[in-house]
Amino acid sequence: MGAHLSIAGGLHNAVADAVELGCTALQIFSKSSNQWKARPLSESDVRSFRAALAASPVRVCVVHDSYLINLGSPKEDLRRKSIEAFHEEMERVERLGLPYLIMHPGAHMGAGEEAGLGRVAAAFDEVHERTRGLRMRILIETTAGQGTTLGYRFAQIRRMLDLVREPERLGVCLDTCHVFAAGYDIRTSEGWNQTMEEFDQAVGRERLKAIHMNDSARPMGSRVDRHAHIGKGHIGLEPFRAIMNEPRLAGIPKIIETPKEGGHERDRQNLATLKNLADAEGAGPDRESGKKAPPVKSPGT
Repeated sequence: MGAHLSIAGGLHNAVADAVELGCTALQIFSKSSNQWKARPLSESDVRSFRAALAASPVRVCVVHDSYLINLGSPKEDLRRKSIEAFHEEMERVERLGLPYLIMHPGAHMGAGEEAGLGRVAAAFDEVHERTRGLRMRILIETTAGQGTTLGYRFAQIRRMLDLVREPERLGVCLDTCHVFAAGYDIRTSEGWNQTMEEFDQAVGRERLKAIHMNDSARPMGSRVDRHAHIGKGHIGLEPFRAIMNEPRLAGIPKIIETPKEGGHERDRQNLATLKNLADAEGAGPDRESGKKAPPVKSPGT
C-alpha cells in the first residue's frame, strides 16, 4: 500500500514522506511532470535515493511518466519529442534501480483509434530497440477515455500488445477511477470480479503489475478523469474491499492518487480507509499466516 508523493527538494524526500505515512509502496515522478526537459540525475541524486529506499519499509517504488508525452500523436514533431522524452524516462527509472514506468498511452487527436494504437505500438518498438539490456518494464495504464485518449477499453490494450514485437516487456497498471469512468461497472464486489474476468480474458491477469486506487468524482461512463477520496465518490467502498481482500492481488502494489488538498493528512485518511477494509475481513494467506509477502523486484533480478 502506498501513495504518489512529491519529489520536491529531492527524490529521497518522497521516501521520507512514504515512511512517515507508513507506506510499503510508493509512486513518484522522476522529474517535473509538466516539463519536457529535466536536469540529469547526478550520482549524488541516485545514491541518496537508493540509500533512503533501501533503509525504508517501502518494498516497491514505481515511476509515472510526464503528462506531456503522447506516443499516439499524428503530429510527427510532437510524437518524436514524446519518444525522446519517454526514452529518457526509461533510462532514469533504470538508473534509480526501479522496476516499472507507468504511462498513459496517449491520444490519437482525431486520426482514429486504430491509427493511434499503431503509433503507440511502433513507439514501444523503437524505445525497446534502444534499451536492450534494461531490466525495467513499461506499464500501460488504463485510461478514462477523455477526448481522444487511447487505452480506455481492455481490447485496446490487447491490440497494443498484439502489435508490438516484444509484448513480454510490457505490463499493465489498472486505475479504478479510470476503468469506472470508461464504463466498467465496479461499484459492487461482483462488478469488480466481472471486470477482472474481462481483463483476464482480454489482457491476461499475469500482466497486472500495479493498481491505482482512486474513487471517481464523475459518474460511470462519463469518460472524465477526476479522482475522488476513497469511498467519497461514485464508486463507493465495495470494490476497494474486494481488492484489499483478494489473495491473488496481495503482492501487487496498490497506490492512491487521491486529491492532495489537506496535504499528507488526506493521504493518511485514504490509506487508513483501505487498510481498515482489509482488516475487516483479512487480506488473504499472507496476513493469516503472518508471513511477509516477497518484495517486488525488477524483472531479471
